Amino acid sequence: MKTNEVSFSKMNEMSFAKANQLLSSLILVALTASGAAVAADGETTEHKEGIHVIPASDHTFTANVGLASNYVFRGISQTVDKPALQGGFDYAHASGFYAGIWGSNVSWIIGSGATGDAGLELDTYAGFKSSFAGDFSYDVGFVRYNYPGSYTPPATYAKADTDEVYGAIGYKWISAKYSRALGQFLTVPGASGTSYLEANASYPVGDSGVTLGAHYGKQTYKGTFADSLAAAGNTATYSDYKLGVTKDFSGYVLGLAYSNTNARKGGYYTYTSTSGVTKDWGRSAMALSVTHAF
Repeated sequence: MKTNEVSFSKMNEMSFAKANQLLSSLILVALTASGAAVAADGETTEHKEGIHVIPASDHTFTANVGLASNYVFRGISQTVDKPALQGGFDYAHASGFYAGIWGSNVSWIIGSGATGDAGLELDTYAGFKSSFAGDFSYDVGFVRYNYPGSYTPPATYAKADTDEVYGAIGYKWISAKYSRALGQFLTVPGASGTSYLEANASYPVGDSGVTLGAHYGKQTYKGTFADSLAAAGNTATYSDYKLGVTKDFSGYVLGLAYSNTNARKGGYYTYTSTSGVTKDWGRSAMALSVTHAF
């Protein structure tokens, strides 16, 4: 619901410092919260790079921290092919209710032409997850993607802050999820109804600690602005897929993933920096990650 994907290379010093300050605050709060604990055998569901644990006890607090390169969200690089330091914490109740906060450094806002300071993503979310008929589960909730900072987006574009509602249904190790924007979507104005439909599989290989993963999704943009982009041959709508494997080493999860999209090269997700360097943020990527929950 953003698995961390990391390649270890140079990180923008300012972004790294902001992310480090964020993670330090999150981890401190998580560790000092009353009743903090980890549900060892709890049912889990991924949301972005966080992990929601539905515990057997009434109240459970968990924290997570990860190092990732080329933080990829729905197939699109959020850090312009650079690493990310990420983390957050979650509250879960035995009833199925959960809420949390998660943060990461990002580079895409400034990289796409905005001016000012916008190097941080800070997400807040809440929802309800439960099971029925044995092996079936469902998950519904709300997430807000926040991008704090003082910045000015390019002309005709909006601020990046985005609100989404989502619903998912799962059976054993497969699931399907639908997310729908409530207004503007990641700098695209008037994008209410923009949606992301995805199918996911996460198959644990016995007791080995190895999990095989597969993902396919389609991001569909709606609204007048999105229609004008499509009419100009620069549509923002695209599909993505990802294949990956993770291995749990005593609570430290090492992951390797390959992702790709059908976003047109030279189109909406291709950006040229002020120094003349052109990058396709939706191109194929092999990424390594390491995460730890406590």
